[in-house]
Amino acid sequence: MYRQDSFFDLSGWGQVGLALLSAILFLLMVLLARRALRPFPIWVRLFGALSLFWLFVWLSPQIYYMYYRLVIPDLPLQWVIWPPRDPLKSLEMLIFSYEQNLSAHGQGILGWAVILAAVLPRRHAGRSGG
Repeated sequence: MYRQDSFFDLSGWGQVGLALLSAILFLLMVLLARRALRPFPIWVRLFGALSLFWLFVWLSPQIYYMYYRLVIPDLPLQWVIWPPRDPLKSLEMLIFSYEQNLSAHGQGILGWAVILAAVLPRRHAGRSGG
């Protein structure tokens, strides 16, 4: 399924770096959803999580392209992001029906993690009296 993915064009260290970059971006997005949306009602948190996910889907290709430029210096300096043509792209990623590649599936997993981080109730620190 993933044989044609550009991830496999990278060297071993390139793959490690890409996985590390992805893990960092994943954690930052989940923490952002968890912290920034905390004080709002659940419907605002859900909408906020979907908005954060949409922004990630739109803007992250430039971050990844810059990483690829570090690993493959012959790549030209260019913009690879444009305003999204299809607003349903993010929703298709959430149900894993957009494209069959690591990027789309990883973004689908991120989308669900951001949604869960935003809407799941928080445990309160401390002991309950009783």
